Amino acid sequence: MGIDANSAPGPRAFVYAPPPAGPLPVIHVDEHLLVLDKPSGLLSVPGKPAAHADCLEARAQGVYPDARIVHRLDMDTSGVIIMARTAHAQRHLGLQFEKRQTSKTYQSLVFGEMAEDEGQVEAPLITDWPNRPKQMIDPERGKPALTRWRVLDRADGYSRVELEPLTGRSHQLRVHMLSLGHPILGDNLYAHADALAASHRLCLHACKLGLRHPQGGEAMVFESAVPF
Repeated sequence: MGIDANSAPGPRAFVYAPPPAGPLPVIHVDEHLLVLDKPSGLLSVPGKPAAHADCLEARAQGVYPDARIVHRLDMDTSGVIIMARTAHAQRHLGLQFEKRQTSKTYQSLVFGEMAEDEGQVEAPLITDWPNRPKQMIDPERGKPALTRWRVLDRADGYSRVELEPLTGRSHQLRVHMLSLGHPILGDNLYAHADALAASHRLCLHACKLGLRHPQGGEAMVFESAVPF
C-alpha cells in the first residue's frame, strides 16, 4: 500500500490565470537551442481545455516557430526550461534527459527550520489515481526517485533549500520535501494550511540546468535568478 502524500486540508480551487505574455523571457538562443525563464503560473504545454491553450510552448512558437518542447516544468514551478529548434536537437536533448546526463538544480522555500544541513530522499513514487494529478510514495509499486538536498539558510520558521533531483518523476521534489515534514511554501497540492498560506505562489524554482550542446557536445550551463 502506498503512503498518501496528502496532509493538506484541501487545495485552492483551480482557475487557470496565466501571467501576462510580455516579451519572451529568453536566456539563450541559437540555431539549435532556445532557453527560456518560465514564469510561475504558466503551463509548459497546452492543457486539454481550450481555455488552457496559452502556454510557454505556444508563446515561444509565436516568436520562434521551430521551437519544440524537450522537457516540462510544473505549471507553478518557475525557472530554466530548454526547447529545441531542430529535430536533431530535440532527439539529442531528449536522450540526455532520458539517460540522466543533464544536471538540474532547484531552490525552494520550505516550511519549518530543517534540523540537518543536507541529506537525500530515496522514495519511489506512483500516481495517486483517485486524487490525480497528485503523486504518492509507494515502496512496492512506485518508480525509483532520488533527491539530494542542502539547506542554504534558515529564518523565521522557514528554510531555503537547494534541491538536486537525480531522477525526474512527476512532483518528485514536492512529495519528497513533504515526506521530510517540510512542505514547499505555497504548494497547492501538498502543503498544509499554514505552508499554503505562507506564499501566493509555489516557492520552487529551476535555477540551473547543465547539458551538452546538441551540435558539437560543448558543456553548457544556464541559470536563472531565484524570484523569491
